[in-house]
Amino acid sequence: MVKLSVIVPFYNVQQYVPDTLRSLRANAREDFEFILVDDCSTDGTPEILARAERELPGAVHVRHEKNGGLATARNTGIDRARGTYLTFLDGDDWLAPGYYPRLVATMDELGCDFLRTDHVQCTARARTVHRVPHGRRNVVLRPRDAILPTHRTTSVDYAYAWAGVYHRRLVDRGLLHFTDGLRTAEDRPWIWKLHREAESFAVTSLLGVFYRRGVASSLTQIGDARQLDFIRAFDQVIEDTAQDAEAAALLPKAVRTYCAIISHHLGSIERFEAPVARKLKVMSAAALRRMPQDLLDDALASMDAERATRLRRLRRRAASGAEVAA
Repeated sequence: MVKLSVIVPFYNVQQYVPDTLRSLRANAREDFEFILVDDCSTDGTPEILARAERELPGAVHVRHEKNGGLATARNTGIDRARGTYLTFLDGDDWLAPGYYPRLVATMDELGCDFLRTDHVQCTARARTVHRVPHGRRNVVLRPRDAILPTHRTTSVDYAYAWAGVYHRRLVDRGLLHFTDGLRTAEDRPWIWKLHREAESFAVTSLLGVFYRRGVASSLTQIGDARQLDFIRAFDQVIEDTAQDAEAAALLPKAVRTYCAIISHHLGSIERFEAPVARKLKVMSAAALRRMPQDLLDDALASMDAERATRLRRLRRRAASGAEVAA
């Protein structure tokens, strides 16, 4: 029996793969498997992973013939996983020794659908601990109760898939797969779905994942069109949440978060290639028009002046453009 399946997508990260694999070896156990998904890398990553399949206990190497993005690579791993529990790691991050055995022991003790953990963010030589924005620890709770309040950072805003572990029954219920093809913000519809539809979760103060920031090949550092997938991701959050029985309570949170993310991207628009920057403005304006307008008004009224002004300006331009077109 496989107790834990660890799904690790890789794409052109040969510089960091050795660190990742060493940390997996320091977490190996005879009932753990490591599903190494190469998303059609074009550097030396495939050769490193082929060796790892021979040398790393529990390693399973899967290679995509076409690059599909992080969401698709994770789905490939989910479909191959055999474990009672599943978790994720990105191919340029690493783990503390013995972290996964401690994570599994905590999951065994709590018996919930999913467990969320803190992590360490690593930028160059700086190390910063990031906590799950939820105060109650090691207590099994109902996940949808952790979505609100609207105007505070909550558990659905801590969307990192690798910051936790998930019971196989979530796969059986169709709740663990990601929206295929999303190349950024893939965790957002996923974390909202888990909180709306899973029955139980818990948060634990267990540190062991080291999240590498500032990687040149990361989509968070690249200003190309793939970044715009955040709009498709948040459109899905809005659409799915609108169908929930408690939509009236939950939608304001979804709309406000969407607005905050749009404003964030507009506020750093200089990092995008010029055609992508123009497309970002057009797509963001269209997204604002699609939102429930009363909830959009409330969201803008609750935001700080800089972000609200940025979005109101875009909204006015979109409205005047629509009038001219008509």
